[in-house]
Amino acid sequence: MISKWLFSGALLFEVGSWAAFQEQLSIAQATSLYLGAHALSSALLAGGIWLLLPRRYKFPLPWSPLFIFSLAFFVPGLGAVGVAAALFPALYLPRRHKQLTWDSMALPELPFRPQERGKELMFNDGGLQDVLRHAPDTEKRLTALFATRRMPAREAIPILKVALRDPADDVRLLAYSMLDKQESEINLRIETSLQQLATAEGSHRTALHDALARWYWELAYLGLAQGSVLEHVLNQAREHAQHTLDGGDNPYAHVLAGRIALEQGRLDAAKTHFDQAEAAGVGKPTLAPYRAETAFIEGRYEDIAGQLCELPDSVLQRPPFASLAKYWL
Repeated sequence: MISKWLFSGALLFEVGSWAAFQEQLSIAQATSLYLGAHALSSALLAGGIWLLLPRRYKFPLPWSPLFIFSLAFFVPGLGAVGVAAALFPALYLPRRHKQLTWDSMALPELPFRPQERGKELMFNDGGLQDVLRHAPDTEKRLTALFATRRMPAREAIPILKVALRDPADDVRLLAYSMLDKQESEINLRIETSLQQLATAEGSHRTALHDALARWYWELAYLGLAQGSVLEHVLNQAREHAQHTLDGGDNPYAHVLAGRIALEQGRLDAAKTHFDQAEAAGVGKPTLAPYRAETAFIEGRYEDIAGQLCELPDSVLQRPPFASLAKYWL
Protein backbone atom coordinates (compact mmCIF):
# COMPACT_ATOMS: atom_id res chain seq x y z
CA MET A 1 0.00 0.00 0.00
CA ILE A 2 2.83 2.39 0.87
CA SER A 3 4.52 1.64 -2.44
CA LYS A 4 1.39 2.68 -4.35
CA TRP A 5 1.31 6.06 -2.58
CA LEU A 6 5.00 6.52 -3.29
CA PHE A 7 4.51 5.72 -6.99
CA SER A 8 1.55 8.11 -7.16
CA GLY A 9 3.59 10.87 -5.52
CA ALA A 10 6.49 10.20 -7.86
CA LEU A 11 4.18 10.53 -10.88
CA LEU A 12 2.67 13.80 -9.63
CA PHE A 13 6.04 15.36 -8.87
CA GLU A 14 7.42 14.26 -12.26
CA VAL A 15 4.45 15.82 -14.09
CA GLY A 16 4.83 18.92 -11.91
CA SER A 17 8.49 19.22 -12.77
CA TRP A 18 7.65 19.52 -16.47
CA ALA A 19 4.87 21.98 -15.73
CA ALA A 20 7.47 24.33 -14.26
CA PHE A 21 8.67 25.15 -17.81
CA GLN A 22 5.16 26.19 -18.86
CA GLU A 23 4.96 29.04 -16.34
CA GLN A 24 6.34 32.48 -16.98
CA LEU A 25 9.42 31.98 -14.83
CA SER A 26 13.03 32.81 -15.29
CA ILE A 27 15.41 30.09 -16.39
CA ALA A 28 16.97 29.89 -12.92
CA GLN A 29 13.59 29.62 -11.22
CA ALA A 30 12.28 27.05 -13.71
CA THR A 31 15.47 25.00 -13.41
CA SER A 32 15.38 25.05 -9.59
CA LEU A 33 11.68 24.12 -9.54
CA TYR A 34 12.24 21.32 -12.06
CA LEU A 35 15.27 19.86 -10.28
CA GLY A 36 13.51 19.96 -6.91
CA ALA A 37 10.35 18.30 -8.21
CA HIS A 38 12.36 15.79 -10.28
CA ALA A 39 14.54 14.92 -7.27
CA LEU A 40 11.49 14.30 -5.09
CA SER A 41 9.93 12.20 -7.86
CA SER A 42 13.11 10.14 -8.23
CA ALA A 43 13.39 9.67 -4.44
CA LEU A 44 9.77 8.55 -4.15
CA LEU A 45 10.16 6.19 -7.11
CA ALA A 46 13.37 4.71 -5.66
CA GLY A 47 11.72 4.25 -2.25
CA GLY A 48 8.65 2.56 -3.71
CA ILE A 49 10.66 0.21 -5.87
CA TRP A 50 13.11 -0.58 -3.00
CA LEU A 51 10.21 -1.69 -0.81
CA LEU A 52 9.11 -4.17 -3.49
CA LEU A 53 12.55 -5.62 -4.15
CA PRO A 54 13.37 -9.11 -2.87
CA ARG A 55 15.46 -9.09 0.29
CA ARG A 56 18.67 -10.16 -1.45
CA TYR A 57 18.50 -7.04 -3.68
CA LYS A 58 17.72 -4.52 -0.89
CA PHE A 59 21.18 -4.60 0.63
CA PRO A 60 23.73 -3.28 1.19
CA LEU A 61 22.35 0.12 2.17
CA PRO A 62 22.42 2.83 0.90
CA TRP A 63 23.76 1.61 -2.42
CA SER A 64 20.72 -0.31 -3.57
CA PRO A 65 18.15 2.58 -3.36
CA LEU A 66 20.83 5.09 -4.38
CA PHE A 67 21.41 3.14 -7.61
CA ILE A 68 17.70 3.29 -8.48
CA PHE A 69 17.56 7.01 -7.60
CA SER A 70 20.58 7.73 -9.82
CA LEU A 71 19.01 6.01 -12.82
CA ALA A 72 15.81 8.00 -12.45
CA PHE A 73 17.38 11.39 -11.56
CA PHE A 74 20.31 11.69 -13.94
CA VAL A 75 18.33 10.67 -17.02
CA PRO A 76 15.54 13.30 -17.08
CA GLY A 77 12.22 12.01 -18.27
CA LEU A 78 13.43 8.78 -19.80
CA GLY A 79 15.16 7.72 -16.57
CA ALA A 80 11.99 7.26 -14.57
CA VAL A 81 10.26 5.65 -17.55
CA GLY A 82 13.21 3.31 -18.09
CA VAL A 83 13.36 2.28 -14.43
CA ALA A 84 9.64 1.60 -14.37
CA ALA A 85 9.78 -0.34 -17.66
CA ALA A 86 12.71 -2.45 -16.47
CA LEU A 87 11.73 -3.22 -12.88
CA PHE A 88 7.94 -3.43 -12.79
CA PRO A 89 7.69 -6.42 -15.19
CA ALA A 90 10.46 -8.19 -13.27
CA LEU A 91 8.68 -7.56 -9.94
CA TYR A 92 5.15 -8.46 -10.98
CA LEU A 93 5.86 -10.96 -13.78
CA PRO A 94 8.83 -13.05 -12.57
CA ARG A 95 10.19 -15.74 -14.88
CA ARG A 96 8.87 -19.14 -14.05
CA HIS A 97 11.33 -21.89 -13.24
CA LYS A 98 10.72 -24.97 -15.30
CA GLN A 99 10.93 -28.23 -13.43
CA LEU A 100 13.73 -30.36 -14.87
CA THR A 101 12.70 -33.99 -15.22
CA TRP A 102 15.96 -35.07 -16.78
CA ASP A 103 19.44 -33.72 -16.25
CA SER A 104 21.70 -34.85 -19.04
CA MET A 105 25.42 -34.68 -18.43
CA ALA A 106 28.54 -36.13 -19.93
CA LEU A 107 30.16 -39.18 -18.41
CA PRO A 108 32.98 -37.91 -16.15
CA GLU A 109 36.49 -39.24 -16.33
CA LEU A 110 37.32 -41.94 -13.81
CA PRO A 111 37.75 -41.63 -10.93
CA PHE A 112 34.86 -39.20 -10.74
CA ARG A 113 34.71 -39.20 -6.94
CA PRO A 114 37.42 -39.18 -4.26
CA GLN A 115 38.65 -42.60 -3.29
CA GLU A 116 38.58 -43.00 0.47
CA ARG A 117 41.01 -45.45 2.01
CA GLY A 118 40.86 -46.49 5.63
CA LYS A 119 43.96 -45.87 7.67
CA GLU A 120 43.51 -49.06 9.68
CA LEU A 121 44.69 -52.35 8.25
CA MET A 122 42.55 -55.45 8.19
CA PHE A 123 43.64 -57.62 11.09
CA ASN A 124 43.83 -60.95 9.34
CA ASP A 125 46.63 -63.30 8.37
CA GLY A 126 46.39 -62.97 4.60
CA GLY A 127 45.95 -59.20 4.52
CA LEU A 128 48.93 -58.42 6.73
CA GLN A 129 51.14 -61.00 5.06
CA ASP A 130 50.33 -59.46 1.67
CA VAL A 131 51.33 -56.05 3.02
CA LEU A 132 54.64 -57.43 4.29
CA ARG A 133 55.36 -59.21 1.02
CA HIS A 134 54.25 -56.60 -1.52
CA ALA A 135 54.04 -53.12 0.03
CA PRO A 136 56.97 -51.03 -1.26
CA ASP A 137 56.72 -48.53 1.61
CA THR A 138 58.66 -49.54 4.73
CA GLU A 139 56.30 -47.53 6.94
CA LYS A 140 53.33 -49.58 5.74
CA ARG A 141 55.15 -52.80 6.54
CA LEU A 142 56.02 -51.50 10.00
CA THR A 143 52.37 -50.56 10.53
CA ALA A 144 51.37 -54.10 9.56
CA LEU A 145 53.73 -55.45 12.23
CA PHE A 146 52.28 -53.13 14.87
CA ALA A 147 48.82 -54.38 13.93
CA THR A 148 49.77 -57.90 15.02
CA ARG A 149 49.86 -56.72 18.63
CA ARG A 150 46.05 -56.73 18.57
CA MET A 151 45.86 -60.28 17.21
CA PRO A 152 45.99 -63.63 19.00
CA ALA A 153 49.53 -64.94 19.29
CA ARG A 154 48.64 -68.04 17.23
CA GLU A 155 47.77 -65.79 14.24
CA ALA A 156 50.44 -63.14 14.80
CA ILE A 157 53.53 -65.36 14.94
CA PRO A 158 53.36 -66.65 11.30
CA ILE A 159 53.13 -63.02 10.18
CA LEU A 160 56.14 -62.05 12.29
CA LYS A 161 58.11 -64.93 10.79
CA VAL A 162 57.34 -63.58 7.31
CA ALA A 163 58.71 -60.20 8.42
CA LEU A 164 62.01 -61.83 9.46
CA ARG A 165 62.83 -62.11 5.73
CA ASP A 166 62.06 -58.46 5.00
CA PRO A 167 64.79 -56.51 3.13
CA ALA A 168 64.51 -53.54 5.52
CA ASP A 169 66.53 -53.77 8.74
CA ASP A 170 63.89 -51.88 10.73
CA VAL A 171 61.19 -54.39 9.81
CA ARG A 172 63.37 -57.41 10.56
CA LEU A 173 64.54 -56.03 13.91
CA LEU A 174 61.01 -55.15 14.98
CA ALA A 175 59.69 -58.60 14.03
CA TYR A 176 62.55 -60.29 15.85
CA SER A 177 62.01 -58.21 18.99
CA MET A 178 58.27 -58.97 19.01
CA LEU A 179 58.91 -62.70 18.60
CA ASP A 180 61.64 -62.65 21.19
CA LYS A 181 59.36 -60.84 23.63
CA GLN A 182 56.66 -63.51 23.39
CA GLU A 183 59.16 -66.34 23.69
CA SER A 184 60.95 -64.65 26.60
CA GLU A 185 57.70 -64.21 28.51
CA ILE A 186 56.88 -67.92 28.18
CA ASN A 187 60.44 -68.98 29.07
CA LEU A 188 60.37 -66.71 32.13
CA ARG A 189 57.15 -68.36 33.32
CA ILE A 190 58.69 -71.78 32.75
CA GLU A 191 61.85 -70.82 34.67
CA THR A 192 59.82 -69.41 37.56
CA SER A 193 57.64 -72.53 37.73
CA LEU A 194 60.70 -74.81 37.66
CA GLN A 195 62.26 -72.90 40.58
CA GLN A 196 59.06 -73.25 42.58
CA LEU A 197 58.76 -76.94 41.65
CA ALA A 198 62.02 -77.73 43.45
CA THR A 199 60.44 -77.01 46.86
CA ALA A 200 56.74 -77.57 46.16
CA GLU A 201 54.76 -80.47 47.59
CA GLY A 202 51.31 -82.00 47.31
CA SER A 203 48.63 -80.22 45.29
CA HIS A 204 50.88 -77.23 44.71
CA ARG A 205 53.42 -79.46 43.02
CA THR A 206 50.70 -80.98 40.81
CA ALA A 207 49.49 -77.51 39.85
CA LEU A 208 53.03 -76.51 38.88
CA HIS A 209 53.39 -79.60 36.69
CA ASP A 210 50.11 -78.65 35.01
CA ALA A 211 51.31 -75.07 34.43
CA LEU A 212 54.65 -76.28 33.03
CA ALA A 213 52.94 -78.70 30.68
CA ARG A 214 50.77 -75.90 29.34
CA TRP A 215 53.65 -73.42 28.94
CA TYR A 216 55.80 -75.98 27.11
CA TRP A 217 52.82 -76.82 24.95
CA GLU A 218 52.35 -73.09 24.26
CA LEU A 219 55.86 -72.89 22.82
CA ALA A 220 55.06 -75.73 20.44
CA TYR A 221 51.52 -74.59 19.63
CA LEU A 222 52.59 -71.05 18.74
CA GLY A 223 55.41 -72.28 16.53
CA LEU A 224 58.15 -70.70 18.64
CA ALA A 225 60.04 -73.99 18.71
CA GLN A 226 61.16 -75.91 15.66
CA GLY A 227 63.25 -78.94 14.79
CA SER A 228 65.02 -80.63 17.70
CA VAL A 229 63.91 -77.83 20.02
CA LEU A 230 60.30 -78.61 19.16
CA GLU A 231 60.86 -82.29 19.96
CA HIS A 232 62.42 -81.37 23.32
CA VAL A 233 59.57 -78.99 24.15
CA LEU A 234 56.92 -81.61 23.34
CA ASN A 235 58.71 -84.22 25.46
CA GLN A 236 58.84 -81.81 28.38
CA ALA A 237 55.15 -80.99 27.96
CA ARG A 238 54.33 -84.72 27.82
CA GLU A 239 56.37 -85.45 30.95
CA HIS A 240 54.78 -82.68 33.02
CA ALA A 241 51.30 -83.60 31.77
CA GLN A 242 51.88 -87.17 32.95
CA HIS A 243 53.02 -85.90 36.37
CA THR A 244 49.81 -83.87 36.52
CA LEU A 245 47.73 -86.98 35.81
CA ASP A 246 49.67 -88.98 38.39
CA GLY A 247 49.19 -86.32 41.04
CA GLY A 248 45.42 -85.91 40.88
CA ASP A 249 42.14 -86.13 39.03
CA ASN A 250 42.32 -83.43 36.34
CA PRO A 251 40.18 -84.30 33.30
CA TYR A 252 41.51 -81.41 31.23
CA ALA A 253 45.06 -82.69 31.75
CA HIS A 254 43.94 -85.69 29.67
CA VAL A 255 42.85 -83.26 26.94
CA LEU A 256 46.26 -81.57 26.97
CA ALA A 257 48.08 -84.91 27.02
CA GLY A 258 45.98 -86.06 24.08
CA ARG A 259 46.84 -82.91 22.09
CA ILE A 260 50.54 -83.42 22.83
CA ALA A 261 50.34 -87.06 21.73
CA LEU A 262 48.47 -86.00 18.58
CA GLU A 263 51.23 -83.50 17.76
CA GLN A 264 53.86 -86.20 18.27
CA GLY A 265 52.01 -88.66 16.04
CA ARG A 266 51.12 -91.07 18.86
CA LEU A 267 47.54 -91.54 17.71
CA ASP A 268 46.65 -94.49 19.95
CA ALA A 269 47.82 -92.61 23.03
CA ALA A 270 45.89 -89.53 21.89
CA LYS A 271 42.64 -91.51 21.50
CA THR A 272 43.15 -93.09 24.92
CA HIS A 273 43.60 -89.71 26.59
CA PHE A 274 40.52 -88.29 24.87
CA ASP A 275 38.43 -91.29 25.98
CA GLN A 276 39.68 -90.89 29.55
CA ALA A 277 38.88 -87.16 29.46
CA GLU A 278 35.31 -87.92 28.34
CA ALA A 279 34.95 -90.53 31.08
CA ALA A 280 36.17 -87.92 33.60
CA GLY A 281 33.47 -85.46 32.58
CA VAL A 282 34.81 -83.43 29.63
CA GLY A 283 32.03 -82.72 27.15
CA LYS A 284 32.00 -84.21 23.66
CA PRO A 285 31.99 -80.76 21.94
CA THR A 286 35.38 -80.03 23.58
CA LEU A 287 36.89 -83.26 22.29
CA ALA A 288 35.19 -83.32 18.88
CA PRO A 289 37.79 -81.20 16.96
CA TYR A 290 40.70 -83.36 18.18
CA ARG A 291 38.88 -86.60 17.44
CA ALA A 292 38.02 -85.29 13.97
CA GLU A 293 41.70 -84.49 13.40
CA THR A 294 42.67 -87.97 14.57
CA ALA A 295 40.15 -89.53 12.20
CA PHE A 296 41.52 -87.46 9.31
CA ILE A 297 45.11 -88.52 10.00
CA GLU A 298 44.06 -92.16 10.19
CA GLY A 299 42.03 -91.88 6.98
CA ARG A 300 38.69 -92.54 8.66
CA TYR A 301 36.97 -89.78 6.68
CA GLU A 302 33.48 -91.15 7.31
CA ASP A 303 33.88 -90.38 11.02
CA ILE A 304 34.81 -86.72 10.54
CA ALA A 305 31.27 -85.52 9.85
CA GLY A 306 29.97 -87.29 12.94
CA GLN A 307 32.57 -85.59 15.14
CA LEU A 308 31.85 -82.15 13.68
CA CYS A 309 28.15 -82.65 14.34
CA GLU A 310 28.98 -82.74 18.05
CA LEU A 311 29.90 -79.04 17.88
CA PRO A 312 27.19 -76.43 18.54
CA ASP A 313 25.78 -74.57 15.54
CA SER A 314 27.19 -71.28 16.84
CA VAL A 315 30.71 -72.77 16.78
CA LEU A 316 30.27 -74.20 13.29
CA GLN A 317 29.41 -70.73 11.99
CA ARG A 318 32.72 -69.21 13.14
CA PRO A 319 36.22 -69.72 11.72
CA PRO A 320 37.98 -72.07 11.45
CA PHE A 321 35.08 -74.51 11.77
CA ALA A 322 32.84 -72.70 9.27
CA SER A 323 34.93 -73.81 6.29
CA LEU A 324 35.26 -77.33 7.74
CA ALA A 325 31.52 -77.63 8.22
CA LYS A 326 30.91 -76.38 4.68
CA TYR A 327 33.16 -79.10 3.28
CA TRP A 328 32.36 -82.09 5.50
CA LEU A 329 28.71 -81.55 6.48
